Amino acid sequence: MLNENQKHWGVDQWAAFLSARALPCMPRSKVRLLELEAEFSENLAAHELANLAGADPFLCLHLLREAEAHRTQRLGHETSTPLAAVMQLGTDNFHKLLLNSPETDESNPGLAACEARAHLASRLALRWGMQRADISPDEIAMAALLAEIGELLLWSFAPELPRQALAALASGHSPRSVQAQVDTCGFRFKDLTLKCATIWHLPPLLTQLIRGIDNTRSTLSRLCVDTARHLSTGGAHDPALPSDIADARRIIPGASLEWLTEQLPGLSEEEIAAIVLKAGDLHTPPES
Repeated sequence: MLNENQKHWGVDQWAAFLSARALPCMPRSKVRLLELEAEFSENLAAHELANLAGADPFLCLHLLREAEAHRTQRLGHETSTPLAAVMQLGTDNFHKLLLNSPETDESNPGLAACEARAHLASRLALRWGMQRADISPDEIAMAALLAEIGELLLWSFAPELPRQALAALASGHSPRSVQAQVDTCGFRFKDLTLKCATIWHLPPLLTQLIRGIDNTRSTLSRLCVDTARHLSTGGAHDPALPSDIADARRIIPGASLEWLTEQLPGLSEEEIAAIVLKAGDLHTPPES
């Protein structure tokens, strides 16, 4: 329950409060780590741990913050991928960090949906990002995974706020999710993410990618987050998906509309064809 003061907090107060909480992890991450250690023992590779972190936004953030603390002491390059974070910390520290973390409540449907959406955005970033030789898919994927961390923290520690936003959206009082957040909470959840990123001193590159403006990499990261939201909330028939695919084609001119759409999970051939047809009407080839 929110206390009387919290009911009047703005984004700065919430960022200060949430950024000081102990970061949890998804319970499945602990289970998977123990399975991997039982299977590979001393031969457990860093990339296996990186894949584990890349599927859990809370764990990924916790790992990144610890790795950046180690990096600052050693004056190395900033950490921008899960694998780099694992390499900074080492497998023993990874084990301790994960097993000592509190666990999230996976029975919370709002948190589960938001976490699944973040994971979907990250997977999409890996798939789409592979089609451009001038960017790192792992960096885009990490930013996409962490872009929803503000909302995830709210679901964990102040679920009343995102519930109010969802109710405003469902009732039709607010036409879009971002507007619902502003109408009910007074701020965008993305702004909360960025405020927390500043407090945590996350690498500037990742903060730029999460912000989603200024360059191709940032735009692609934001597009993956938006597409994941549209697919998760509206399914294959969400009216924004064709526009998402058309935008992706402009960013990734070497990929076809068909291939881009096929990377969206859970779609039938008929649904893919329908999205491609509508995206084709929206897509304007770049001028030569």
